[in-house]
Amino acid sequence: MLKSLSSNNRTAFDIVNIVAGLGLLMSPWLLGFTAETYAAWNGWIVGAAVALIAVAALYAFYEVEEWVNLVLGIWAVVAPWVLGFSAVTAAMWAHVIAGLVVAVLAAGSIWFSHNSPLSTA
Repeated sequence: MLKSLSSNNRTAFDIVNIVAGLGLLMSPWLLGFTAETYAAWNGWIVGAAVALIAVAALYAFYEVEEWVNLVLGIWAVVAPWVLGFSAVTAAMWAHVIAGLVVAVLAAGSIWFSHNSPLSTA
């Protein structure tokens, strides 16, 4: 369980992850790249996974959720080049932005869970 990150902050992180996940999930339709098979399917799968993990984290926190989101976030950032859709600008930016948000929040949550700030009692 997170030691130094308040419950309100964890909830805020999870809500932002839900929004990022849903944004990536809906981006093929909203940004018009459903015809780009790899980009669309990656957005749907990674977006759904991030959102579902964040919803689960609202109910009970386990550090493994953050590690999975970190991996998913990093994957979303590199996927346009690995899967070959970096030339599809809308798809590339949707993946990079959502991936960075998810990865940074996950890394921060992991860091806070292992590094409690000094108390000022």
